[in-house]
Amino acid sequence: MSRRAIVTTLLGTILLAGCSDGNDKAEVEEVNLYSARHYDSDLPLYDRFTEETGIKINRIEGNADQLIARMKSEGENSPADLFITADAGALWRAQEAGLFQPVESKILTTRIPENLREPDGNWYGFMRRARIVTYDSAKVKPEEINDYAKLAEPRFRGKICVRSSDSVYNLSLVGALIEAWGQEQAGKWVRGIVANMARPPEGGDRDQIRAVGAGVCEVALTNSYYYIRLANGDDEADRKLTERVKLGFPSLDGKGAHINISGGGVAANAPNKENAIRLLEFFTSAEVQTHIAAENNEFPASPDVAAPAPVDAYADFTANPMNVSRFAVRQPEAQSLMSEAGWR
Repeated sequence: MSRRAIVTTLLGTILLAGCSDGNDKAEVEEVNLYSARHYDSDLPLYDRFTEETGIKINRIEGNADQLIARMKSEGENSPADLFITADAGALWRAQEAGLFQPVESKILTTRIPENLREPDGNWYGFMRRARIVTYDSAKVKPEEINDYAKLAEPRFRGKICVRSSDSVYNLSLVGALIEAWGQEQAGKWVRGIVANMARPPEGGDRDQIRAVGAGVCEVALTNSYYYIRLANGDDEADRKLTERVKLGFPSLDGKGAHINISGGGVAANAPNKENAIRLLEFFTSAEVQTHIAAENNEFPASPDVAAPAPVDAYADFTANPMNVSRFAVRQPEAQSLMSEAGWR
């Protein structure tokens, strides 16, 4: 074989090898998402991420505790790359189970305020939801519900509707009260709420709002986005209800309303770590925060992202600056206080 033929053969082999490596790499460009966010409005986001990056999303869905249990049972062989959910307490439980690894990302730390992420970078929030109240404006004055402490006063004896104590949103709220006030004062508040219940806890947040409209109670604890959905939904009865039932933003120690998050963390044994980071960064982008706010009625986490309609009408409130990890770690204490007080 001539020297030219040998060189040509070698070059061809190199080029084929290069093409093969590129194709193999394209085939494995994926990310395994374990999601406890059960919102159809998120589905177009997954398609957009794949279109923009070429990375395929393999999605496993379930409630937060189911997914945490699954990741624990899978151990070091877990295929999970990114875990997302709608409560800081669930993210903390995953962290306590050793299921996350710290992530350093300038994009994440620039976009997400310090109080909405775990201090060591184990998880980051990308949306906010306020745990506040709805009230019958014909019976309750706004100044009567402008502080969480007032909800436990005798003024509201037999006039408050709440969901059960195992609601992660209630656990996080009580966890925030423990962090702010200590166990003794938070315990008094919990006992006051139990004494003020108009009925035993039942149903979800929308049921509490409708109960206020039906006259069962005068005040109800709820997440902000449930009310916004009713006020802007297709059901005429729900829209009419919100003409009288209003949304109130109590303050904790004069520092603003309690805030929880939707967020996520990169799995400890993520086989596609870099892709997981890219997906988490994608969730924090202005476009995605705007989309989720408009479709799911949560508030953007980034102060640089303006709240779109319809949430913009409710976005002008003071948010408590407490780091979300501080109340997340208090959830077990909150559960104990609520159980002791008879909050079923």
